[in-house]
Amino acid sequence: MRWFPPPDICAVEEPQPTKRPTYIPITDFDYRLPPERIAQTPMEPRDHARMLVLHRDTGQMEHRHVYDIVDYLRPGDLLVLNDTRVIPARLLGHKETGGRAEVFLLRELEGGRWEVLVRGRNLTAGKKIIIEREGAPRVTAVIEEELEGPKRVVRFHRDITPLLDDLGEIPLPPYIHTPLQDPERYQTIYGRREGAVAAPTAGLHFTPDLLMDLRARGIQFAYVTLHVGLGTFQPVKEENALDHKMHREWMELNAHTARLINDTRLAGGRIVAVGTTSVRVLETAAKIALGLEPSDPAPPNLVCGWKTVAAWTGETDLFIYPGHHFRAVDAMLTNFHLPKSTLLMLVAAFADRETILRAYEEAIREGYRFFSFGDAMLIL
Repeated sequence: MRWFPPPDICAVEEPQPTKRPTYIPITDFDYRLPPERIAQTPMEPRDHARMLVLHRDTGQMEHRHVYDIVDYLRPGDLLVLNDTRVIPARLLGHKETGGRAEVFLLRELEGGRWEVLVRGRNLTAGKKIIIEREGAPRVTAVIEEELEGPKRVVRFHRDITPLLDDLGEIPLPPYIHTPLQDPERYQTIYGRREGAVAAPTAGLHFTPDLLMDLRARGIQFAYVTLHVGLGTFQPVKEENALDHKMHREWMELNAHTARLINDTRLAGGRIVAVGTTSVRVLETAAKIALGLEPSDPAPPNLVCGWKTVAAWTGETDLFIYPGHHFRAVDAMLTNFHLPKSTLLMLVAAFADRETILRAYEEAIREGYRFFSFGDAMLIL
């Protein structure tokens, strides 16, 4: 019978916790990317995207393809995937006066209210936006509250969720200018929980055959949910990156998945996160296991070796930057991220900033494709 320590026992790895940084210049995470390196269309087949393999311990790099990931995972490893689906969040309409207006859904609030971005003139509190599309029911949105910039809180006169497939469009990031012929190519093949306004792009590389091959080799799968928001892609504008206000995103890691993760670690397997969204879920759940909130500072030397994560559902605003002590992630598959973004800061925290920037320089020299429809990096 396997013995588990009581839940109040944690281990301290070092005598003294590492000092947390107080200033990180955002210019440390800038790099020059030729525009032609921004992928405009997805790779076909999905798993034929290139994959730069980065070994953190040596800094060694290898140039492979995503389907080669089977060579780097071993039986007993656990692949953690984000099962969110992108909703048709872009709604086109007009004001009562006839002027064009656009509503971009960000997140659902209570009572038929949504936080949104709006585009159009004089879209102030009290104004109505009429959403209509041929063959779909007409819907009215009333602006109830003005937030910063183009953000608003609107109330729809009826439940908008079941109407989105008819009324809305799947949004693409602003750096993609080529129309997408098949909207499913901006969805993962395993996505099932609708709520994201942007795709967890590392997961776009997986095919049914690749997942079956991994399972046949003894790789386990676990699914978490993080509904990706637009804030994921926004560059950090503050000079001190630590002044950046992290966006909040809804997440869930259920009890079954928590047990899979904890049992994998106890058995000596690795937790391999697919995408930065899965990383944020895992590291949030690791904080919950310590009795902390997602944004609470945690002593870098405090871990619970018997309980890597705890089940949790709610919003996370976890900001991962260099100096973060990773408690739940042993390896990750990720895409190449925008300059000065929180995503680039996250991977720099995992693999060291100089190493990551050197890998990005190598990828640019070698002609890798960047961003949402681009190639991948496996960090071991």
